[in-house]
Parts: sequence; structure tokens; C-alpha cells
Amino acid sequence: MNNEKVGVVGGGSWGTTIANIIADNGYIVPLWLRDSDVVDEINQTHENRKYLPGFALSERVIATTSLSEIAGQCRIIFFVVPSKGFRDVAFQLGEHLTGEHTIIHGTKGLEQSTFKRMSVILREETCCKKIGVLSGPNLAKEIMKKQPAGTVVASNFDEVVQQARKILNNSYFSVYGSDDIIGAELGGVFKNIIAIAAGIAEGLGLGDNTKSMLITRGNIEMTRLGLSLGAQMTTFNGLSGIGDLIATCMSPLSRNYQVGFRLAQGETLEEILGSMVYVAEGIQTTKTINDYALQNKISMPIVRGVYKILFEKRDIRKVIDGLMYLKAEQEMEFV
Repeated sequence: MNNEKVGVVGGGSWGTTIANIIADNGYIVPLWLRDSDVVDEINQTHENRKYLPGFALSERVIATTSLSEIAGQCRIIFFVVPSKGFRDVAFQLGEHLTGEHTIIHGTKGLEQSTFKRMSVILREETCCKKIGVLSGPNLAKEIMKKQPAGTVVASNFDEVVQQARKILNNSYFSVYGSDDIIGAELGGVFKNIIAIAAGIAEGLGLGDNTKSMLITRGNIEMTRLGLSLGAQMTTFNGLSGIGDLIATCMSPLSRNYQVGFRLAQGETLEEILGSMVYVAEGIQTTKTINDYALQNKISMPIVRGVYKILFEKRDIRKVIDGLMYLKAEQEMEFV
């Protein structure tokens, strides 16, 4: 145990889990949330009942509503805010940062209006150069149970990767390094779309063969997108690519999987969103990537199919059947 402080901005299920991992490793963790009631609850009961009910948090996690407090006390900050509010919170935090700060984000989304990745937004809204990305097959509730998991921290600065490994790595959470920021971000973004498709398949009563096809073909679509934007192909064969894809597409704990499952069970998207506490990033990401793919003529049949279901209200069974039937001349397997 020590008195060194590492900040976390964002108190949803994943941000709270990251804070708890860091606290388990002996650091004091100021955790920023907007909601003062949740802040009081965490500090008084050591539990975030809104996002992680039933899980005890370390007493070294100290919740706050003050971004200036986070910036003033911590030189390393993990930033885990949903993509919709990412730029606004980054701007607010940026007013309190200096070039000495390091920011590592764990948000798996894109900015809808600009198609910008979250690391790009951090560079635009803060003065920080030392920026990293945390991405991998990380289901929060499993990690809170201390079930073994691995993740990737990607950065152009080796110092950032080494700092992250020192802060996060422990007996149940293994941290691997990468210099492919683009690939790590896009893997975490894209898998949410395929998870919706996998949830739909499960909800329709389709088997593992179908889900395996969706996962492997989804990985190829992910790779196509990544290569078009400058990512490294090898990244999509690792934890932040196929690893994250498998976990998110196979687990009922995945909120995007749950969206697909419930759609296939007959609920409307509006009903699902109205009942969800968590943010399902894959819904908006589907629209953003579908638009980009059409504009840039990138073949993404699964993305297109999920888009039709979510935003064009197409018949789910017909769309899924259409994805399963592919004329031989349309695609080679590894293209």
C-alpha cells in the first residue's frame, strides 16, 4: 500500500471496475462521477449500486464530483466516459491539465458527427501528449469477481504502456502492451456491432455454428475497417481484436449482446433503451460505421444487416437469413 494517487474519470461499471483494480494494487483512487448521490453512496457504503450492485469496492476508492481535484492530485488519469459525453468531459478536464499528465482512455466508441476516435478527441480537448488506450475482453462483473482476464494498453509512448502495466497488472488482471492505438480503439468499437448480431442469433434460437460464423466474419469486417484507417492487421488477431470480439459475442453479460437478444425476442429498440441503465455503445456505432462504410465503399455485410434491423426496422429473421446466404462469387473467405 502507498499514498500515490491514480485518477479515474467515469463511474459506470467499467470505470468503477478499473478504479477497484488500481485500488487493489495499493493506490488511492479518486473516482469522478457526475451524480453526487452515487458519490455519497460509494464513499459511505463502498458500493456502486447503480452499476455494480452487490460488489464491494476498496476503501481506497474515493468518489468525487470535482475534475479539478482529480487533475490536481493525479498525474495519471484513466478516462472512461461514454462516447456521447466524451468530448464535453474531456474539455472540462482539459482546463485543469498540464503537459505532465498522462491519460489512458477505456471508451469503446466513436464520435458520431466526426467519426473521430476517442484518443483524437483527447488530443483536441486537452494539452496532453502522453495518451493511451485500454482495450480488451473485459467484462466488468467477471473482473470484479477477480476472475483472470487480460487487456491491452496501446500508446505511441512506451512510458505510458509501462506506467499502465505497473498500475493495473496483478494476479487476476494481465496487461499487454502495443503501439497500435488505431487498431486497439477500432477493435473495442467494432466488436459491439457484432455482439448485437450474436445476441440476435441467440434470441432466434440459432446455434454455435451461426455465432461462430458471425464472429469470424465480423473479425474480417473489423480488419477491413482497421486497415483502411491505418491499423496493424496483427492487432485484430489479439486481445483487443478477436479476443474482445469473442467475449462480447458469447456472454450474456454484454450489454450489446443483450440488445440483440431482446430485439430477437420481440422488444422494440425504444423499449430496450428505456429500460437499460448501461450505455450500449454498439447502437450508435452501427450507424456511424455503416455510414462510413457506404461513403468509402467498404464491404461490411454484417454491419449493414445490423443497421437495417436497428434503424430501418427490417424483419430480423429475413436480415439474418440474408447474411447466412452469400453467393460464392461475392466474397473470398479472407478478404
